[in-house]
Amino acid sequence: MTSAANTPPFWFSGIPVDLAADVRATMRSPQYGHPAHREIARGYGPCRLCLRTFDVGKEDRILFTYQPFREPGSLPAPGPVFIHADACDRYERPELPPDFRKLPLVLEGYRTGGHLIAQERVGDRTPEDVLAQLFDVQAIAYVHIRNGEAGCFMARADRVRQA
Repeated sequence: MTSAANTPPFWFSGIPVDLAADVRATMRSPQYGHPAHREIARGYGPCRLCLRTFDVGKEDRILFTYQPFREPGSLPAPGPVFIHADACDRYERPELPPDFRKLPLVLEGYRTGGHLIAQERVGDRTPEDVLAQLFDVQAIAYVHIRNGEAGCFMARADRVRQA
């Protein structure tokens, strides 16, 4: 049995597997119907499913339009995202994706319904410290992790619920 002291405080996840599979199968954004684009990686990404950065110049990736909000009634905030062109596993773990440690991160705390409460650049702090600070605000239900250079959505972090 895991004690509350040993329970990781955060849960990190990539986009849904079925959404990525649909993009690969149809070469369209499942949420919007826009065409997707396949190319050799010219930037680090990361892949929004496995949350690993791309091997620039070597791996194929697919660019498509993604809406990161899941709740009905949320304001749309679509943006460009990449996934590996070949199948990869969804990242779902209590640790920050390792490749994210070398990226410029912006963390956005949202209330249910997609209402932005707070936005913080990680900078010299650890992402876990910034997440803890954001989740100390009780109104924050989840956090979007964004690229601090491009501004695009990369992943979601949730507070682990204590039993």
